[in-house]
Amino acid sequence: MRARDIYQKLLASPHNVRFADFCKVLEAFGYRLDRVSGSHHIFEHPAATRPLNVQSCRGEAKPYQIRQFLRDVEEFDLTLED
Repeated sequence: MRARDIYQKLLASPHNVRFADFCKVLEAFGYRLDRVSGSHHIFEHPAATRPLNVQSCRGEAKPYQIRQFLRDVEEFDLTLED
């Protein structure tokens, strides 16, 4: 599935999203994986003032972390790179 399609799904509902798909969207928005500490994947973006910490919960992204990402997209005016 394309990152744009996954992003539209995130906007509709932050539930039942595969963790791998969520990471794909993060990278399409320009985030890069900075480090992994245990189950925590720390992503950074040059335009964002704070890192984004995400975790997999039984193979799915946590809804509150998806909402944090969507908030950051709006707050930092991030765009999807094709």
